[in-house]
Amino acid sequence: MKFGVIVFPGSNCDDDMVYVLNTLMGYQVRKLWHKETDLQGCDFLILPGGFSYGDYLRSGAIARFSPIMQSVVRHAEQGGKVLGICNGFQILTEAGLLEGALLKNNNQKYICKNVFLAATQADRLKPYAIPIAHGDGRYYADNDTLKQLQDNEQILFQYCDAEGNINVDANPNGSLLNIAGICSKNKNVIGMMPHPERASDPYTGNTDGKTLLQKLIEI
Repeated sequence: MKFGVIVFPGSNCDDDMVYVLNTLMGYQVRKLWHKETDLQGCDFLILPGGFSYGDYLRSGAIARFSPIMQSVVRHAEQGGKVLGICNGFQILTEAGLLEGALLKNNNQKYICKNVFLAATQADRLKPYAIPIAHGDGRYYADNDTLKQLQDNEQILFQYCDAEGNINVDANPNGSLLNIAGICSKNKNVIGMMPHPERASDPYTGNTDGKTLLQKLIEI
């Protein structure tokens, strides 16, 4: 499998993702500049974290119109795999590839800390410990959309405590239903706010992110 990591002006997690996928996991990886339209034969596209276009207007609102996004949308519509992390998740919602929106955190502050994730669709006995780093991570959707996500099993990750309990105290940003990550109805497009690439190298003292990424690749 060949991975393509898309780089927008303001992306800052692209090299982290390339390092994890290539050096730690052994996959072939290409960087794809946002002005390109050729996906260079990549099977799995990743929209990394960062601050594309400085987060002007709304996070991801301008990046959604980058030339490469036409190819990303076409790739997704044909069943190709796409993963958006943090700013990448925001771009995917702006592009209409995932439902809902990411709004300002309910405390109106940028949050950078480790959190726990309950994986609702993965074989996992304990929560993943994964860092978050965002100011616009509060997942929002109307009631009909939330019901659709639940009925179609599209909610992949929810914020929880260290024991796996999903409750308001474990919710760092006010996301509805404690949502930290979702997928498309066909399961080929995935978006999540936490950063698994920041918890993949043994030097960080945590490799939950590497385990999580491998699960997502295999979905």
